[in-house]
Parts: sequence; structure tokens; C-alpha cells
Amino acid sequence: MSNLKLTIRFRKMILLALAAALMINIPKTAEAREDWGVTVFGAVQATGDMGRTFVSPDFDKDYWFAALAISRKIYSLTKNIDLEVEGQALQHMGEQHHEEFNALLVARWLTFPWNRYIDTTFAAGNGLSYGTQTAKLEERLYGEKTAQLLNCIMFEWTFALPENPRWSLVWRVHHRSGVFGLFDGVYGAANAMGIGLKYLF
Repeated sequence: MSNLKLTIRFRKMILLALAAALMINIPKTAEAREDWGVTVFGAVQATGDMGRTFVSPDFDKDYWFAALAISRKIYSLTKNIDLEVEGQALQHMGEQHHEEFNALLVARWLTFPWNRYIDTTFAAGNGLSYGTQTAKLEERLYGEKTAQLLNCIMFEWTFALPENPRWSLVWRVHHRSGVFGLFDGVYGAANAMGIGLKYLF
């Protein structure tokens, strides 16, 4: 096995261990609750910036991924807002084939006036994203050499029936960027949008 493959495998193991440590060993306060969630979703990459992805996304069907996310509620700020940690594993498919591992801190808004009809939450998260190789789409879109380690942002809406709140339909936006050059001088970004299912336990 080449040194490069060993290095990639070692980095993956480190990131997975860090994500597990975040999700399991963060000390709880008296107000924290042990609520876990598993989310499975698929997403298609978009070629526009974040604003365009929200308003009028331009998808590239040749670049997509399937993802598994495990989250844990770690603190309730108020009756309206919970804090969570989330670890994600993504398999990119289509014109690029590599894995991506992400760890994020997430804030979730819980209360909406229509929740008696459709139980709804909105979440936003920020953290780190590591790809097992540089992403071809990121290089193509921005004409630059991207990096394996970048910033990661997620936005999520969940919709559940009040009589069965454990299961919910999920709509997500996934974002990777260099934060204006903060990560290895990378100024580009890539976005994806997708849907999936979440189960709470």
C-alpha cells in the first residue's frame, strides 16, 4: 500500500475519532437531553453561489452524493432553540468518486405557529469538511486548486406529522468553502441541495 493511501486512511480515522468524541464525550448540563438522530439523504451539486442555490439553483446532474448523518442534542438554550453536534459521511458519485467526512455544531429552531399541523424545525450548522481527495467539481467551477480540508455549512428543514414526530422529511443545503481564503488560500465554494429522511431516538 502506498504512503499516500496510508496517509489518507490515517486522516480519515482521525476525523472519525474526533467526530465520535464530540458526539459522545461532550459533558452535559442538567438541562441537556440525550436525543439522537439519524438522517439519510441524497443531494445534487449546484453550480451557483449560496444565494443562487437558495433562490434559483442550477443543478449539475453529473455530480451528486449520498449521505449518512448522526446527530446528538447536547443542550437546550431555550424552549425554542437546541444545540446539537453532527457527524456526516458522504459518498460522492457521478463524475467524482470520493468520500467526505464532516463534523458540525448545529443550532435548531423548534417552534413554529403551524406545528400542531406539521411539526417543523429549522437548523443551521457550521464545522469542518474533509474529502479523501480534492473535488473535481470545485476545481472546475472556480479554476483553482481546492483543498481537502474546508469549512462546511448546512441548512436543514424537517417536517413531521405531530402524531409521529420521530420520523421526518428533510430538506438540506450543503456548502463547502475556503471562507475567503482562510482554508489553504481557497476562495471558491460548492453547494448541493437534497432531500432525505430523519429518525429520532
